[in-house]
Amino acid sequence: MTDQRRRGFLKGMLGAGVAGFALGSGIVPLRVEAATVPDASSWPKKAFKTPGVDETIAELYGMEATESDQITMDLPTIAQNGAVVPVTIETTLPNVSGIALLVAKNPNALAASFQIPEGTLPFVSNRLKMAETTDVVAVVISDGKAYKATQNVKVTVGGCGG
Repeated sequence: MTDQRRRGFLKGMLGAGVAGFALGSGIVPLRVEAATVPDASSWPKKAFKTPGVDETIAELYGMEATESDQITMDLPTIAQNGAVVPVTIETTLPNVSGIALLVAKNPNALAASFQIPEGTLPFVSNRLKMAETTDVVAVVISDGKAYKATQNVKVTVGGCGG
């Protein structure tokens, strides 16, 4: 019993020492800074109110998007709850500056728009709200060109999987 207490005490002291060293040496930062909020002029207000996928892409980026197999979409093919459909987008395209998520049959197609800073991994994860079975479109801006990938998601009625 005494050996177990002594081991627990020594483990705790070792953990506290390592944590103190990490904080003191700057390996682990002592403060957290909030993300910067863009100014109101950069908010794509009109794009969020535009119906239709192609029209929204044109409004948001001023160009058409071409299909790409370098965009990976991870989302369920059947969503039992359309209020929270998880989606993850990543790409191997170079120099990505933006990623957008669109839901084709929603009243407003644009669900989310992300600006990707230079040097950041082109990866986003979000939850979408979908009213009915429809296509989800991921748009990636790479080297000034728009690329897209599409996947259909079936939203079940009542969440019973059928």
